[in-house]
Amino acid sequence: MAVSDSGTASGPVAAVDGDRLWAALMEMARIGATPGGGVGRLALTDLDRDGRDLFVSWCQEASLEVRIDRMGNIRARRPGTKPDAPPVMTGSHLDTQPLGGKFDGAYGVLAGLEVMRALNDAAVETRAPLEVVVWSDEEGVRFAGGAMASAVFAGRFGLDQALALPDREGTTTFGEELARIGYDGDAPCGGEPVSAFFEAQIEQGPVLDAAGTPIGAVLGAQGQRCYLVTVTGEEGHAGTLPMDLRRDAMVGAARMIDALNGLAFEFEPNPVITTGYLAVRPNSRNTIPGQVTFSIDARHPDDATMTAIDAQLRAVLKKTADQAGLGLELTQTSARDAVVFDPACVQAVRDAADRLGVAWRDIHSGAGHDACNLALCAPTGMIFVPCDDGISHNEREAARPENLATGCRILLDAMARWAGTV
Repeated sequence: MAVSDSGTASGPVAAVDGDRLWAALMEMARIGATPGGGVGRLALTDLDRDGRDLFVSWCQEASLEVRIDRMGNIRARRPGTKPDAPPVMTGSHLDTQPLGGKFDGAYGVLAGLEVMRALNDAAVETRAPLEVVVWSDEEGVRFAGGAMASAVFAGRFGLDQALALPDREGTTTFGEELARIGYDGDAPCGGEPVSAFFEAQIEQGPVLDAAGTPIGAVLGAQGQRCYLVTVTGEEGHAGTLPMDLRRDAMVGAARMIDALNGLAFEFEPNPVITTGYLAVRPNSRNTIPGQVTFSIDARHPDDATMTAIDAQLRAVLKKTADQAGLGLELTQTSARDAVVFDPACVQAVRDAADRLGVAWRDIHSGAGHDACNLALCAPTGMIFVPCDDGISHNEREAARPENLATGCRILLDAMARWAGTV
């Protein structure tokens, strides 16, 4: 693992205003603020619209050209002296988990905005245009899969298929909700050259914080497969049906989930396997559950191992269902191979840290990001900064202002030098 403790500092291209970045993060965090100090701003809800509106207003104040594409992605452009050159892009997402934190996603968006503001302050021109992007629905809470808008941009997923995705209640679709909140744009989604994409993020894990290292140069991300499992039994009266005659879908689902947890320890290095969503029918206190639907999220950095996990996962589910006399339906909702980021982009992050005298280390991402999709259509890199104790997807998610500002400085330097300064 490559690590740099120090570099030869040189002057920055422009000065990042860390206080301004922090203030923007705190103002955005008020939209969807939760009692536990976090944020619940689900994709394509009214709160998401409010966050988008605030971001767009800031972009307009910074004299950025804003356009909305057909997946609702917001692209804010700072022109270059060569306006037809492919842009150097950055960005992330503004939607959150139901009980999420203030920084996951929002930091990548607002660090990109701060890059634009800082370059404006210093009157620095770049040859290639720069863009900051808000990608729609990275988290995948309401519409199964996650990062669908960046997947459409990268050509991984069809536009019409994505717009037709139902929400988890089956009452509306992605496209209908985009229209309802006023972000069903008409600009094309993808199909154009991109010079490079850099995404800044909190690590969402403990490595940088434990090491006391302010910057991670991200080499790539784990492969991921997501599933939806439906277990079908039979409803019955909780007081009158004997235990040995029951076909309890909840008991079957619980056994499956426990078996999947054990499966993770049969591989080295361990994958991570998570069930984070559960729906019970009829969901009544005194009725034996007749149907349970739950999610599986499995991740590993090696694609061959991920394929082996997939096979064993399917076998475990079938064996458990057969033993209990339960029906089983398994749908793979998404799959992503392990991602290797562009070596030149990774080196650009390392070089920026060295120029600014900031310690860094190479790191892999355990989480999925929009950058994983962009890597399919453009040279891509990521910049990680520490989050306290590695806590994320949690109301207690926290990051230090000085680390966030440092990551933004690296982002600015990498983007501006890639684009070429005048």
